[in-house]
Amino acid sequence: MRAIAFMNQKGGVGKTTCTVNLAAALAEAGQRVLLVDIDPQANASIHLAVEIHNLPRSIYHVLTGACTVREAVQECRPRLSILPANIDLSGAEIELVNAVGRETILRDALGLYLNEEPFDFILFDCPPTLGLLSLNALTAAREVIIPIQTEFFALQGMAKLLDVVQIIQRRLNHDLQITGIVPTLFDGRTILGNEVVAEIRKFFGDKVFRTSIRNTIKLAEAPSHGKTILEYAGDSMGAADFRDLAREILSRTAREV
Repeated sequence: MRAIAFMNQKGGVGKTTCTVNLAAALAEAGQRVLLVDIDPQANASIHLAVEIHNLPRSIYHVLTGACTVREAVQECRPRLSILPANIDLSGAEIELVNAVGRETILRDALGLYLNEEPFDFILFDCPPTLGLLSLNALTAAREVIIPIQTEFFALQGMAKLLDVVQIIQRRLNHDLQITGIVPTLFDGRTILGNEVVAEIRKFFGDKVFRTSIRNTIKLAEAPSHGKTILEYAGDSMGAADFRDLAREILSRTAREV
């Protein structure tokens, strides 16, 4: 099983778009996937048409000990399940600030569930902050994928994120490592887009995936319909990009990641 956190403390980089649509592409490829929405904005849950205002149980209840992961997980697509979130999660960091082992609550809760329910992939959609919720995801994950928007300020803040990952490696999760960087919102028709991708590849080398997620209107429209890009426009460039990214990630299982 591979557990991957999608992280970037910069908002608007396509993090949720990557998490949801990659989950769908992996499921389409025959993998059993659990998507963990640990962002109080609950965009991943909304994207998958979860009724977030009528959630009897969510990841908030899991983190606060009010229910188990099994009680909160929903199967929303064939081979794709979600541990959903809603606005209640925004209060979790305050409620858990004095909890013993607060950084590992999610890892421990998932461990009990995964002993009985095997998945091929767990994908964590993290908030655009480096607080307690993100720490829980990074402690439960083994890999980090960083979506980077192909714009002028793409690398701003990356040093801080890399420092946080290294600190968690040393103190909380020795297995955690950065698997790759995904260029997002890419427009290959512009000089700037190509220059930024070249700069990202120069900076991160082979950590950058070959697949770039192109900026298309279909990707922007899909969440408002509660559909993944594969469902909404399966023959679009966006769908092709995520199928390519899924194949690239699956190909890396043959070696140490």
